[in-house]
Amino acid sequence: MSRSYQLLKYLCLLGWSAFVVFPFLWALSTSFKDANSVTGGARYLPWVEFEPTTLGWRSLFASGSQGINIVTPFLNSAMVTLLASVISLALGTLAAYGLSRYKFRAGFVKNSDITFFFISQRIMPPIVLAIPFFLMLKEISALDTVWGLVIVYIALLLPIAVWVMIDFFDSIPRELDEMAMIDGCTPIGAFFRVILPNSLAGLVVAGMFCLIFGWNDFFFAFTLTFTETQLLPVAIVSLNSSVTPWWSLSAFALISVTPLALIAVVVERFMSRGSLAGAFR
Repeated sequence: MSRSYQLLKYLCLLGWSAFVVFPFLWALSTSFKDANSVTGGARYLPWVEFEPTTLGWRSLFASGSQGINIVTPFLNSAMVTLLASVISLALGTLAAYGLSRYKFRAGFVKNSDITFFFISQRIMPPIVLAIPFFLMLKEISALDTVWGLVIVYIALLLPIAVWVMIDFFDSIPRELDEMAMIDGCTPIGAFFRVILPNSLAGLVVAGMFCLIFGWNDFFFAFTLTFTETQLLPVAIVSLNSSVTPWWSLSAFALISVTPLALIAVVVERFMSRGSLAGAFR
């Protein structure tokens, strides 16, 4: 029974891994094809079913009518995502700590209501927010600008940071704050000198979520920009036309997922909550 269970488990894991990896392998294979290989029905094996070429990759950095502008959308996406994520993480961490450690009350509004207010911002469909955001950015002359998108993305990512960090701060014993203040720290000093260093895992998780949601957003990047500012998801979709260059589109898509994949590999060791080890003295 035990061997059958282990076999079934590994078969399920193998099947799921194949399901997840297959789109990337397909994109990688297609990125080394040309028009004849794509339209001729060539499948996946280079040098067996088709002769590989670097046309798709070279077109991303070529100049002139045959080139595809990838650098500007990539830098725009990196700038918007990083700025919005850092600001959201900073503000969200402070808000989460306050909601975790102190009691607030304004009439019938309590901590739980404030927390739900933050989380509810992610419940609303994006289409509901599109027109208000559009009118707001138009009023401050921020449509089709990087800093206008940063403002919008902060509003979208801040609830994620608050939600993750509240749960993490609630798991940190309050005795750490008390011991720090006994040693002479102010409440703010206790937060920055004791609690924040022991919250590295939570900061990494919240930062990862902010980066993922910000980098992959298409709807607001599409509705709030026109010609001056273009983010990576919009640039990828713009390649899809009556004659789609699948080889360039596949290479473009692979480049777009590479930063998040690299970040995930680097910070994977922080995903556990073992950062409290040795915190007590």
